[in-house]
Amino acid sequence: MKKILLFLSAVMFLFFPMNIHAEEMVTVRLFQNIEETSELDIMLKGGYFSLNPFFQFEDGVNYSLSVKKGKLVIKGNGQKQVVEGSVYIVPEKYDVDHQILINNHPYLGAMEFAVENNQFIRPINQLPLEDYLKGVVPLEVYPSWPIETLKAQALAARTYAVAHINDKMDDTIRFQVYGGYDWKASTTKAVNETKGEVITHKDKLINAFYSASNGGVTESNANVWGGNPEPYFPIKEDPYDPTHPWEYSLHQEQISLDNVDWTDSKCWDETEEVDQKITNTMKKKLQKNGYPGDIKIVSIPTFELSKDQYDSKRSRKGSITIQFLHRLYDGTVMLEEYELKDVEINRIRPLIGGDLFKSYLIDSLDFQNKTYTMQGRGYGHGVGMSQWGASIMGQKGKSYQEIIQHYFPGTTISKY
Repeated sequence: MKKILLFLSAVMFLFFPMNIHAEEMVTVRLFQNIEETSELDIMLKGGYFSLNPFFQFEDGVNYSLSVKKGKLVIKGNGQKQVVEGSVYIVPEKYDVDHQILINNHPYLGAMEFAVENNQFIRPINQLPLEDYLKGVVPLEVYPSWPIETLKAQALAARTYAVAHINDKMDDTIRFQVYGGYDWKASTTKAVNETKGEVITHKDKLINAFYSASNGGVTESNANVWGGNPEPYFPIKEDPYDPTHPWEYSLHQEQISLDNVDWTDSKCWDETEEVDQKITNTMKKKLQKNGYPGDIKIVSIPTFELSKDQYDSKRSRKGSITIQFLHRLYDGTVMLEEYELKDVEINRIRPLIGGDLFKSYLIDSLDFQNKTYTMQGRGYGHGVGMSQWGASIMGQKGKSYQEIIQHYFPGTTISKY
């Protein structure tokens, strides 16, 4: 794979204009709006050539890609071709008029269509770093935010990308959200006006972490991911972050077993939990943790936090017990229990879902009327830059250099 990507880079340099030859190339696996699928529709705008000699794609023609018995099948323009391995497509000229549309979503640069796990199609996009960032920044922040805020985000995104450029990056929050050729004028301007700038400490790239909101208190990297604490990730009050308070509730009893008519053949399908958004998340996690098959969450007998906290007042540990019905493939239904006792809280949060359990800066977890209610502040890990805090700083007239110094103290803005 690495040799192929290096070859693609060489091909791109041969055909792309001179002004991008000095740019770093980014390779990103595409999951957004694709997930795991065995079928894709593509169309090309502008001239492209395929590195697969037996099939060439034409401008403006709709093609379908599918996986059959571990091989790619390409159909379109009255042709059909079965390909063993990947399909590679490279633009004859690199510019915004040459686009690859995947399920009607446009991308620039070269594209590999690989077979993943012998059954799924995985598009892998390769393009210059700066244009990759133009597809990242508008999805990580609001393009309507102040230009200095957008520049600070561009620096954080560029630094993060360069630091991870040899990793198998994808287009999700596991790395940075990337939307292809979905550029906005304001964020493109921010990328262009900071071109090549990165954040360094002692002449080394930092991991420029950021999250939506730190809840008013930044966090140390060591408290989130372990390792040594970095001086540019201190725990300190953040007067600019708007705190973003949040709250969610979870009923202890999700299904009253006394009210289920087990003689009814439809009872399993018709029985539903009280808090389905949370229980659906729980089911997915349980299925990935050794409980395959159908699941119904019956109750959450215990859910509590340890008094142990970090200096940032973020919670460290907690406990939860989940009782559930587990229907095996042969139809047998068993009452099971899944317990996490005094564990790191990052093992509990995925059971609830990060869009509800938004951070570890938790103010309270109460239990009244057989209902758990958790209240907290912030959205995300809290390390590095608060995106909402940066937006407030921009509104107050702070420059992007001041924003970077506030959230990454002691660092330097350097040319990459």
